[in-house]
Amino acid sequence: MKALVILSSVVILSGCSVFENWVYRIDVPQGNFLEQRDIDQLRVGMTKEQVVYVIGKPVAENVFDDDVWFYVFDYNSGRSRSNNYQNKVKLTFENDRLKAYEGTFDRPENFDIPLEQ
Repeated sequence: MKALVILSSVVILSGCSVFENWVYRIDVPQGNFLEQRDIDQLRVGMTKEQVVYVIGKPVAENVFDDDVWFYVFDYNSGRSRSNNYQNKVKLTFENDRLKAYEGTFDRPENFDIPLEQ
């Protein structure tokens, strides 16, 4: 009887970690999904409307500064934490024209060549 109580206590105290592989967890994508080919279309001097047309509206708008846009994408894998990743893009505007790019994607090769007006 004593062994049965100890064994059941160990199983109960170990929680779900014993059964973790049996539990299905979904993948959770959140935010703006962007790829390098989307970012490659950005050019200095683009209007805000052109940027929205190319890569969509930002997931987070800065309430205090309308000239800074943030695009964030988080992917949380339900099965393996090693598959989790995050992409970030920060666009800065000046006089409603795209001025600067920062982010986890490679800087667009032709970013500094403005579109023909």
